[in-house]
Amino acid sequence: MPWDMLINLGLGVALGLLGGVFGIGGGLVAIPVLGVLFGLDQQLAQGTALVMVVPNVLMALWRYHQRNRIDPWHALALGVAGFLCAWLVSLYAVRLDGSYVRLGFVVFLSLLALYNFARMFMDKGTPSRELRHPWPWLAVLGGFAGALGGLFGVGGAVLATPVLTSLFGTSQVVAQGLSLALAAPSTGITLGIYAWHGQVDWMRGVPLAIGGLASVSWGVRLAHGLSETLLRSLFCGFLLLCAIALALR
Repeated sequence: MPWDMLINLGLGVALGLLGGVFGIGGGLVAIPVLGVLFGLDQQLAQGTALVMVVPNVLMALWRYHQRNRIDPWHALALGVAGFLCAWLVSLYAVRLDGSYVRLGFVVFLSLLALYNFARMFMDKGTPSRELRHPWPWLAVLGGFAGALGGLFGVGGAVLATPVLTSLFGTSQVVAQGLSLALAAPSTGITLGIYAWHGQVDWMRGVPLAIGGLASVSWGVRLAHGLSETLLRSLFCGFLLLCAIALALR
């Protein structure tokens, strides 16, 4: 048991660091790791990962806001829509066959990685703190991203980040901060639904959360020190590796 605790704490530190860098709470890595290394089925891996993701997202959101103020109206539009859609879809997701959910998750990550890779060669405008489209359109993005988060446990923030940079014209760092504002309420309600249906391993999830909280601030600091191009390239490779790891299970 002590060794298991130490392993989970160390894993939480690594995942919290990645979550801070990419603004996603570390769940995208935690789900494949919990499935591949620890043999958890897809829904149980997703629910257990959320135990770590929720506090990591809240910590990272606070750190991003400290360094790069997040507009409260933008955060509200994303967060409310994401919360409602995540709640409704997660009620359905916990009843699905785990193998189909895992396959859908792999396809989602692969397409998102390819899209981010293609965007590196597209003509891009100058990033800005001002949105190209009126802020109520953020509610549409929040609803769709929240639905993905309810289905896969995580993923809403990962979808929102490239959409915010490409369609709304924000910088990568601003997009990651707004994505965390979207993820905070939606991951919270999704964790509650998964826990209610017994799809959470608390003995594994709590040490992951403690380790993640210890390192997520370092990840946020690192993200603000990287160039825009490097951060996007790392984000793309990160998504692809997660998809490959889960597909090989």
